[in-house]
Amino acid sequence: MTKSASHAWLDGKLVPWAEATIHISTEAVLRGENVFEGIRAYWNAEEGQLYAFRHADHIARLRQGAHIMRMEVPYSDAQIEAASLDLIRACGYRETIHYRPVVYFAEGELTHYLPSEIRTGFFILAFPMPSKPTIETGVKSCVSTWRRNSDMASPSRIKAGSNYHNSRLAYVEARLNGFGPPVMLNAAGKVAEGPGACIMIVRRGKLITPPVTADILESITRETVMELAERELGLTVVERDIDRSELYVCEEAFFCGSGAEVLPIASIDHYAIGDGKPGAITKRLQQMYFDVVRGKLEKYRHWLTPVYGAEAARQAAE
Repeated sequence: MTKSASHAWLDGKLVPWAEATIHISTEAVLRGENVFEGIRAYWNAEEGQLYAFRHADHIARLRQGAHIMRMEVPYSDAQIEAASLDLIRACGYRETIHYRPVVYFAEGELTHYLPSEIRTGFFILAFPMPSKPTIETGVKSCVSTWRRNSDMASPSRIKAGSNYHNSRLAYVEARLNGFGPPVMLNAAGKVAEGPGACIMIVRRGKLITPPVTADILESITRETVMELAERELGLTVVERDIDRSELYVCEEAFFCGSGAEVLPIASIDHYAIGDGKPGAITKRLQQMYFDVVRGKLEKYRHWLTPVYGAEAARQAAE
């Protein structure tokens, strides 16, 4: 990440990467008190354009998380969008990237939340993030021994840095045991999601995914895939609880998220999913998703925010 990023956006201005610092005494550093978003921008080589995907929806979710955490977002939606695009342009990216707007608490006490008590800061990071090779082959997954955060304790609905300690525990455990991203169960023992992505399975031709009340992030990618499955592929999409054993007998399974994209699952706990290769429905949804995010389907261009102006895009394409 740091090798390719030349700038960051911090508290109202673009700064060189080396100068993008906050104090070690901030609540963000001491207790992970931040709320953030992970947003993809996809490069369309034919058009010489970089398209941010569903930026406005991500910022709406950022505000939702900040609201629950009683954090005052110090900038308007228009200012956040302008800052994000300015940063991406300053870095000169002509490739698929990931950018992260972050709201954080500065110096204060654990009980502070009022603007008169504690300053709320804002920064944005942007860095290249191409698709991983496993997007083609699928990943070997497992069911983690770590349970997903409960809404009664540390709501997974909030995309907060502190919630990702739970994710790290699950990721590292899976890696130590020779697996890729794991599946996490919630406190009720039902399938929740992966540490950084939602999960969907295919059974008898239906696309099935846990409901948003199953201790999962209200994923924008999940919502996108569900809409594409229904509108474009004519699939029946069902939101319901999923048992652990159902993972072992489904025909297809995949993770989905801004970072994961549409990531096929080849096996779970050494049980092959289908024939152990990405399934037909998964591949169709994956291809359609990539067409949408790169602006190749006109009817979904309302989800895209072009980073570069028409002239700059033309020059980049030449």
